[in-house]
Amino acid sequence: MTTIDLEIFEQASGCTELRLFTGEGPPKVRGLDAAAVVELTEAVEKSYGTDAIAQKVFGSAPLRDLGTRLFAFLDGDERWLTPLLDLPPGVTLRITAGERLRHLPWELLASDGIHLTVSGHAPLLPVRAIGTRSALPPQVTPGNRPLRVLFMATSPEGVEPVLAYEAEEAAILSATSRTGTDLVVEESGTLNGLRLLSRDHGEGHFDLLHLSGHATVTADGRPVFLAENEFGGLAAVTAEQIAQAMAGRWPRLVFVSGCLTANAPDNGALPSMSESLVRAGAPAVLGWALPVGDVSATDFAAQLYQALADGEPLDRAIVEARHHLYTNRSSSWHLLRVYADRSPLAPMVTPLHTRGRARTQVRAADQEFLDPQTRLSRVASRAAFVGRRRAIQRCLRTLKQPHDEPGAAQALVLHGMGGLGKSSLASRLLERMPTHQRAVWYGRVDLTRFRELTAKIRFPTMEEQIEANALLANDQAPLAVRLRYLLDGPLAQTPCLFVFDDFEDGNLDPRDGGHVLSAEMAEILPALLQAIREAGSPSRVVITSRYRFPPPAGTTMVVESLETFTSVEQAKKITSLPNLRPGSPVDATIRGRAIDAAAGNPRLLDWLDRIVADTALDLGGLISAIEREADQFRESILARNLLDSQDPELRKMLAKVNVVELPVPVETVHAIHDHPDTDRHLRRAVALGLLEEGTDPQTQKARYYVSNVLRPLLRPLLTDDEHTAACAAAACSLYQLWVVEPTTGSAS
Repeated sequence: MTTIDLEIFEQASGCTELRLFTGEGPPKVRGLDAAAVVELTEAVEKSYGTDAIAQKVFGSAPLRDLGTRLFAFLDGDERWLTPLLDLPPGVTLRITAGERLRHLPWELLASDGIHLTVSGHAPLLPVRAIGTRSALPPQVTPGNRPLRVLFMATSPEGVEPVLAYEAEEAAILSATSRTGTDLVVEESGTLNGLRLLSRDHGEGHFDLLHLSGHATVTADGRPVFLAENEFGGLAAVTAEQIAQAMAGRWPRLVFVSGCLTANAPDNGALPSMSESLVRAGAPAVLGWALPVGDVSATDFAAQLYQALADGEPLDRAIVEARHHLYTNRSSSWHLLRVYADRSPLAPMVTPLHTRGRARTQVRAADQEFLDPQTRLSRVASRAAFVGRRRAIQRCLRTLKQPHDEPGAAQALVLHGMGGLGKSSLASRLLERMPTHQRAVWYGRVDLTRFRELTAKIRFPTMEEQIEANALLANDQAPLAVRLRYLLDGPLAQTPCLFVFDDFEDGNLDPRDGGHVLSAEMAEILPALLQAIREAGSPSRVVITSRYRFPPPAGTTMVVESLETFTSVEQAKKITSLPNLRPGSPVDATIRGRAIDAAAGNPRLLDWLDRIVADTALDLGGLISAIEREADQFRESILARNLLDSQDPELRKMLAKVNVVELPVPVETVHAIHDHPDTDRHLRRAVALGLLEEGTDPQTQKARYYVSNVLRPLLRPLLTDDEHTAACAAAACSLYQLWVVEPTTGSAS
């Protein structure tokens, strides 16, 4: 696109001077009356504020009229801009202006009733030019490879509404699937996580930094982005703090996708967060001037990255993404603002079929989890995975913890009731650690299957592959020794994640009411964990299991227990399901019955979503099918006789805890079930997956929940009087813990 520069200066005398640089001849200069400037800025404040109706309505006449006034302000009687409107493929208009004038919505510029920024023939791209420096050379060579994106979404506890950041990530991956995108996700949502990830990949590795989350302007006029602290709580961070985390390792583009990230407080008197990031060294920054909805922000990002991944220049890609919003009648099309230094808005990568173009390095992991019979993936794809944010954060901390630091472990066990998504979470963790190779086994693993390890891993060279095969095949040495030499030798520079999925299927034996490793796994797992520890290897083991089991002697395992979906996670999951989502053609009563029957279990939600689409069944038939499917699910997750074979007092404890439809601390479990063996029953129920043991995000202490999937089996175990007493005990305990004690603590 053709680039021209427009400078607007407010003189000390109160007059305003405009200078237009087209690159041909001397600049054009003219003065403006100060009264005209005041009148224009007041009109903008009236029609384009956060609460103004006009900016929220697609195609509103007041916005078109405002755009016409803005164009007349720049075009003038001399018609400076008019000759530039017919210059395909369009014009990038770099605007240098001070305070109030910098903040005006130049994206609305209109002529003859048409907004110029969405003109199909020769669109105009306003860029708020910051300073005179250029972070990039005049000629930028695009990378001959896929686009590289560093994606960080933030979702602090207690901040509403919870954004659909998973949908944004999935939309970017889907939009760029043809050309491929190496999208690396920073999962912690913290500035420290951002700092470490950008540092570990090095300067110049990423083309884009995408920050997704809420943003606001504080009472004292400071724009802040709502990031997370190390426990998932709120940490409001400034542009300066983001710049400190990046430490000069800026990519070509930063997209701060949050409301008001391009809003300059006090009507432009203070810089926006986007502008401040450019002043801190980022070559170009995108932000939203006013509140923007999830759908529009996601659509824009997907279209933008699709164009960039195709090899389009940055200015053209922004124009195409904005035009996409406009074509789809989004009222947010004009809210996106571009801030940049004098760096060229050039392509970041080459087109797909450029000779020698590198392939995508970050691979989806869902194809590693295939059913042996159907060869279909048994886990949620990146596009379908939602929730589990805190669990992912804790798991990644465990997997990345060095051996010599507190909390280090050789293995991570993902534990919980069937259908909660243990395998899908394992798949997600593999994707979140693209630096590690993957070796995944499903179900029973003996020594023969374990030796497939070298076929599952991509070694840097054929020689290392041959050496690894020879080491594993040498039965003259103990397995632990062979594995240590493997990790110190061929795999010394190739960290791996070894995943044992559905571990309870053939790798555990029942004993004394619990479970222990089977004979063959008792040789494999201790040897692997011991080798990882002794070699000081960054490789780790991930196990998904319905049942808990004791760790092998001399090794350390961390258990992450999955909980039933929260209401927010369930709402996100339902939105992704074609038949259970709001607005689907399925009868609302049927949808409600199915959602209630699933009780927050993601696998059961998936199953019931397929059932309610059966048009051959009538209303009553569908309800019966839902109930029948839920009954079969209970049978499968309970291994039929698992619940009935337990101590009657343990079953009664589960029934009592199930009266509370939210996770509760251990004190409340004791209050509800006042029995001398409560602790023993609690441990056993957790180990068998009958009781969920999660982590409270605020206290970091254990909390317990009995899934409502089990309610039809548990409710008959209590008399009406026992049920009432359990409800009363739960209410008293939670009132004391959540109302009285926090108040007392804060007063002291």
